[in-house]
Amino acid sequence: MSIKSTNPATGEVLKSFEPLTKSEALEAIDKAHEAYGKWRHTDFNARKTIMVKFAGELKNRTDELAKLITLEMGKRISESHAEIAFCAEIVEFYANGAEGFLADHPLDVEGADAYIQYTPIGVLVGVMPWNFPFYQAVRFIAPNIMAGNTTIVRHSSIVPQCAEKIGTLLQECGLPEGVFTNLPIPHEFMEPLIAHKYVRGVSLTGSEGAGSSVAALAGKYLKPTVLELGGNDPFIVLEDADLEKTIEMAIKGRMTNTGQSCVASKRLIVVEKVAEAFLAGLKKGMGSMKLGDPMNPDTDVGPLSSESAAQKLDEQVQKAVKAGATVVLGGGRPDREGAYFNPTILTDVTPDMPSYDQELFGPVATVYVVKDEEEAVRLANDSSYGLGGSVYTSDPKRARAVAESVDTGMMFVNQPTNSQAELPFGGIKNSGYGRELSKLGIMEFLNRKLIHLGGGDGGSDVS
Repeated sequence: MSIKSTNPATGEVLKSFEPLTKSEALEAIDKAHEAYGKWRHTDFNARKTIMVKFAGELKNRTDELAKLITLEMGKRISESHAEIAFCAEIVEFYANGAEGFLADHPLDVEGADAYIQYTPIGVLVGVMPWNFPFYQAVRFIAPNIMAGNTTIVRHSSIVPQCAEKIGTLLQECGLPEGVFTNLPIPHEFMEPLIAHKYVRGVSLTGSEGAGSSVAALAGKYLKPTVLELGGNDPFIVLEDADLEKTIEMAIKGRMTNTGQSCVASKRLIVVEKVAEAFLAGLKKGMGSMKLGDPMNPDTDVGPLSSESAAQKLDEQVQKAVKAGATVVLGGGRPDREGAYFNPTILTDVTPDMPSYDQELFGPVATVYVVKDEEEAVRLANDSSYGLGGSVYTSDPKRARAVAESVDTGMMFVNQPTNSQAELPFGGIKNSGYGRELSKLGIMEFLNRKLIHLGGGDGGSDVS
């Protein structure tokens, strides 16, 4: 079955691709392994030259690449521009920092010389989602290519043109064949791919179900993994928050990328003293947002990534309403062409409802009213997810206390969860494990090799 690139704003099929056969996919792994034999021995300056050129091409061709993102998955054009700009920052961060990050680490061993050497491990497979088609792939390939590994990306079938373009750009920048490979394959090829003797690690960003499946396969074949899965980020509003600014941040945190972000502010937890004013402001702000063509700079809300995504979100919302949730705003799909969903606010969601611990991947905010700070933290932690979160208060001590009490991989104060090249990104619980970005992101798929140069009494022989 062919892979179709479809414009979610119109339903138009833009381009079709034929997936690789199983034998072609396995042959690509062999080529990546062959490339690894040479790439691992290239010096940092050679790698840096290519990747800095890649960053430059991202900057120079931002308009072209942003348009491609918007056409394939419906992201508003201004957000697509921002995604490409962030990709260039990530590439430059690792191009300039990799040599320092991976410098030998001396160990303090009495009577001996010893150090940790960081070396690449081989061919890595990245399974990438559609919601940030360039960023998700770049944050996987940039650190690992700079570390000396070779990378294979099995990208989402929703964004095949973006996947193809990443490979083309890297090739044009002089990256040797096999160091990066775009691998359009069906799901059933994943086991032989992961099982291949030359594949040394797997990184996946996607759904909880996909992560569980890939982790099981990787465990079966003893391959290390990094998983970034779903999120149900709490957005905690205390009574001393700057309410006007907090409402602005809530709309931004919930509606960026039409709500299709793992770290979107999905559970808005508000203390009762300010709940009425917060909800009124949120309803006014989200209710004034204009749905429209994502290519139009004046559009506030674009389509979801696909018709199936819009249908799934609609089913989740209707089940919540049937179970007793209150619709404060929106609650369904507009009468127009494309995979659109109205900005929606739900309240009165209780733990026995199906949406309480589900990730609503779209423009749907769920507002919870709590008595106080203690109850807010308890509700924030009552989730199977633990990716990111944020807290809003004018008191730095309260902010720190709440941030340290919420069980997530990331917490932000007076701003929604976000990404920066220098900051580690990742979660706990069913949101996955491992870290991307920052220095930590380049350390995941390395051999931390002990070199002991002798001396001392030899230590213990107990293993």
